[in-house]
Amino acid sequence: MTNLFGTDGIRGRVSLDACDDEEALEQIVDERLLTPQLMKLLGESLGRCLPEDGKGSQVVIGWDDRPHNENLAAWLTLGFHASNCEVVHIGCSSTPMLHYAVLETGARLGCMITASHNPVTDSGIKVFDAHGRKSMPAYETLVSETAYSLSQEDREIDEVDRKAWMKPDAQHTVSHQNWLERRLDLFQSLFEYELSSSVELRLDSSKGHAASWLANWMQSQGLDVEEVSGQAAAMNEGCGAGELSPGQSWTWDETASSGHLLIQSLSSRGEGSILGAALDGDGDRCLLARETSDGVEVVDGDDIADAILRACPKSWKVAASIESNLRLLSSVEEKSTMEGFETAVGDRWLSHALGSFLPEQEDQPLLFGIEDSGHIVLPSPHPSNANQWSLVGDGSVTLLVALLALQGVGEDSMQKGWKKRLSVKNPNRWMWDGQNELSDTVESMVRMHLYQAGKVTEWQRTGLEGEANLMLIRCRLNGMDVSFGLRNSGTQEKTSVSLRFSEPDPGFDAMLLMRSVQNLLLRTFNPVAY
Repeated sequence: MTNLFGTDGIRGRVSLDACDDEEALEQIVDERLLTPQLMKLLGESLGRCLPEDGKGSQVVIGWDDRPHNENLAAWLTLGFHASNCEVVHIGCSSTPMLHYAVLETGARLGCMITASHNPVTDSGIKVFDAHGRKSMPAYETLVSETAYSLSQEDREIDEVDRKAWMKPDAQHTVSHQNWLERRLDLFQSLFEYELSSSVELRLDSSKGHAASWLANWMQSQGLDVEEVSGQAAAMNEGCGAGELSPGQSWTWDETASSGHLLIQSLSSRGEGSILGAALDGDGDRCLLARETSDGVEVVDGDDIADAILRACPKSWKVAASIESNLRLLSSVEEKSTMEGFETAVGDRWLSHALGSFLPEQEDQPLLFGIEDSGHIVLPSPHPSNANQWSLVGDGSVTLLVALLALQGVGEDSMQKGWKKRLSVKNPNRWMWDGQNELSDTVESMVRMHLYQAGKVTEWQRTGLEGEANLMLIRCRLNGMDVSFGLRNSGTQEKTSVSLRFSEPDPGFDAMLLMRSVQNLLLRTFNPVAY
């Protein structure tokens, strides 16, 4: 049995070819093909093992604007009905809207049909529990096991029932605009000032659901905003946050040939100005574009988090993934009033780390989770239970909070630490488990390079919940924090190597260390080629 879920749900290239259950499972595992038959099987499997939290058997389904998503939603609905669930559709939407819908309807489960920032030819599914939280590995394993078990059974549905069961029992409408207004008011109260009407920027919603309304809503709030992703050939094609990377920058001469609609649309307004913002296709993350002395740079999730902490220096609890800049958590840990947590990759782990700290109170709670990719998980008020909060990544809210925070700190920003990531193609990912002899060899190599570079203290080799094969080394080198991580990708046939320092200059050739580890892995994973 193979776990069907990756770091953030299930994703694959859509194929409408007819197949049976066993073939559907083989195709998603071996060929990364996602079929209507698989969606039906997933509906049945999810319906037969609903999460423990929540009551009843109501399920909410939404989808983003990909060519075959409405058809896939019908097949998923069929599967849920075959498991005696009640199905509510919210139609074409964003991932945060699905979160809000689960809470508004009191549903037991929510399913968002999307492949996030992947090409429009892909689709997939993200699963949410009754609290609007993304599914966790233990539950995903149970669902996968159920799917494989059901694939061995004969469960024919006659044609009359099939057509009827593909339709929802009810429809529900979510007003994302109302949620934005409510949450913006809460953050303006927290920051103790209002969002300036002088905001002027180009908005790139990756031709997702937000492209149809967000710019207009921001204009109604007095902001000068223009949507640019309508010019894209398709969702996520040459546009959106998925086509941008943390640390990326362009000179003005390079913007025209950047191949990115947002970057190409920008013009100078003065160094330090926020010129644009990009959401990803399903609307759950956001990156900004800021003018530099000679061009444009990406303002990533770490930059946004730093701005929040500077603009509103209170007793925050901050969760950051192992891919965030090490200087961010180091600066949090230096403040006695703040608390920081390091998590596995994926915004669900940010919510998992912070979930136990959600208070019952009227005011905005002082906690958030951050990934440099622009996923920022923030508390959101429950729609019907006073003083209760959920955690959700909403790119539109992230945009507003980022503008609010950057308005308060001006051009002052964090001096980022040194950070690099490399990957190694690895068709034999079983060869790396974070604990075997190869892991020991890599640790010795890292130790040798660091000890040659200076004084090393507080050496610790550990792992993280949610990263079964991660080897994480933390230490201090010449007084600065160091983090080395090596793990298998959750979605691709590759192994990722990351090295981070809390200071911008490691003081030695850190890339030599990275290349040495990379070459060792290449020779181990692909001995014939290397």
